[in-house]
Amino acid sequence: MKPFTAIFHTTLVLFILCLGVYCDGEGDTEMAPMEKTEQEALYSAIQGFVGTWWNGSDLYPDPCGWTPIQGVSCDLYDGFWYVTALNIGPVQDNSLDCAHNVEFTLHLFELKHLKTLSFFNCFISPRKHPVTIPANIWYKLAGSLESLEFRSNPGLVGQVPTGFGDLRKLQSLVLLENGLSGNLPTSIGNLVSLRRLVIAGNWFTGHIPDDFGGLGELLILDLSRNSLSGPLPTSFGGLSSLLKLDLSNNQLEGELPSELGNMKNLTLFDLRNNKFSGGLTQSLQEMASLEEMALSNNPIGGDLLSLEWQNLQNLVILDLSNTGLTGEVPESLAELKGLRFLGLNDNNLTGNPSPKLAALPSVTALYLNGNNLTGKLKFSGWFYGKMERRFGAWNNPNLCYPVELMSSSHVPFGVKPCDQEVTYLEPDTRTKLGNENGNVDQNFHFMASLGFSSHSIDGLWWVFLAEISTMILLLNFFS
Repeated sequence: MKPFTAIFHTTLVLFILCLGVYCDGEGDTEMAPMEKTEQEALYSAIQGFVGTWWNGSDLYPDPCGWTPIQGVSCDLYDGFWYVTALNIGPVQDNSLDCAHNVEFTLHLFELKHLKTLSFFNCFISPRKHPVTIPANIWYKLAGSLESLEFRSNPGLVGQVPTGFGDLRKLQSLVLLENGLSGNLPTSIGNLVSLRRLVIAGNWFTGHIPDDFGGLGELLILDLSRNSLSGPLPTSFGGLSSLLKLDLSNNQLEGELPSELGNMKNLTLFDLRNNKFSGGLTQSLQEMASLEEMALSNNPIGGDLLSLEWQNLQNLVILDLSNTGLTGEVPESLAELKGLRFLGLNDNNLTGNPSPKLAALPSVTALYLNGNNLTGKLKFSGWFYGKMERRFGAWNNPNLCYPVELMSSSHVPFGVKPCDQEVTYLEPDTRTKLGNENGNVDQNFHFMASLGFSSHSIDGLWWVFLAEISTMILLLNFFS
């Protein structure tokens, strides 16, 4: 019993000692001071954005102590607290809201360990108080800054400073829905550590710099919703790590470069609402990881048969509507087992769509409307009932569905039923109109061949048809 008691006492003592060390260390961490010049720089920077009314008097013992500022994060360096993240704007209920006369102060660039800097809905008045991004000073944050974001700031105007190119450690640059304009600076191509580049929803013009193709670590590139023009740089073939490429809603033009096929890891490819032409490049079929391809509203032209669609087995969304496509719809599209959305509407496609498309196991929307498709639709009534108006085949004047589906409530919306098949007399056939007794055939076959329905002949039509029948019988008799 004594050995057990000794072991218990020893363990208890060690536990108390470890607990004391932990608590003592925690106490030192909480009571660690903020370096004085760091605190002064932080306070002056915050006052420039929220107003001079704020003085941090309610913070104890400093902004990184027991009562931290919402949107400010700190870390210890050499026993002192330093600011590592500064987020300005109404992200949360108790976040720092910007004043109407908001402005950048030079003190912001004295935060020597700052890794994350973001502004959300802070610069809101492009007419009353427009603000431009400071230039020629970003080099001061080059040794630390990893993420820089400006989101939803309509009052942030002017050009992007070339000084952004000094931020060599930057991994994320987001300029989303601001009032920025001008050309995209080529200096952004210097940010070789970038993994996310989002410059969307602004007023940028001009060409996409070729230098962007050198950002080999880039995972997300979004330049959508601007007024960019010119061709797609062939240097984009060097973005082999890219997962998402969104260039939609611009004025880009020219052919799709074959170098796009080098993007083996790409999952999203969105070029909607541009002016691309020259057909679909065959290299698209090499983008085996692709899940979404959206090229709608471009005068691309060409046909679908030039690609081996079965190579894109990960494809979930394929939108090629209003792209000037011609030719037939290839059956190879039916091999895309994961496809949920197929948009081929508003093109110049011809031929009869394969019923194999209805067998796509995952499809929830299939649009073929607004083409020149012909013949009889061979999809089942069950398919029409399942899809309802998510199957579009209207505005194909020479396309119809089988008449036997008319008794069902499941028919394709906006498509006419096919005409009943009618047997016509051959001009050189000696067809007898009577039966073996010489009487007129009561099945109205002849009347149907003249284009009259057996259910709509009455009155004077009977007299007319009887006279016609008599004349033909007399001709057969004397011949």
